[in-house]
Amino acid sequence: MKIINRLMARNRSWVQQQKTRDADYFLKMVTAQQPQALWIGCSDSRMPAEVLTCAPPGEIFVHRNIANMVLEDDESLMSVLQYALQHLQITTLIVCGHYGCGGVKAALELKKSQTEELDPLIRRLCKLYRDLDGWMSIFKPEKQIATTDIKTLTQYHILAQTINLIHSAPVKSARQQGKEIAVYGCLYELHSGRLKRLI
Repeated sequence: MKIINRLMARNRSWVQQQKTRDADYFLKMVTAQQPQALWIGCSDSRMPAEVLTCAPPGEIFVHRNIANMVLEDDESLMSVLQYALQHLQITTLIVCGHYGCGGVKAALELKKSQTEELDPLIRRLCKLYRDLDGWMSIFKPEKQIATTDIKTLTQYHILAQTINLIHSAPVKSARQQGKEIAVYGCLYELHSGRLKRLI
């Protein structure tokens, strides 16, 4: 069976389950959303925010991209962030990365001389490489980066993206307006299924 057929069948099953539990479930979903948090996570298919937090629809506003990057020139992310803060009145922001991130691995495989071509993936990976390059100096340059080092780099990367979020224009603007915004950096462990707060 093609994947689209499986997805459609699962959707029909899910709809029936929801209606069995609560006949008015979907009527309640029609009213305005009031999510409690904005989740900025990695696009990795193994870490959907709602699944790993058991959040029902409507509780988390989600933006995902390769390696959970927070970049001021990412108009998609900045518009989501602005909408979350200004229109949805969200006051909790979460950046969540994970061990085994393909984006981090791909960035580490780039050569320092890699030019930022018109390819959007290469441009993004180059930015990620530059971000990681400063942290890599703590490791011996003559040795290959070990798995434990990549885990450490992943944690540093999550912290760096969380700091980027704190210093982003929409967050600074919200705070200048007197809003209390809580910002967290979290790590998801694929091998255990556990979330950990880093900041």
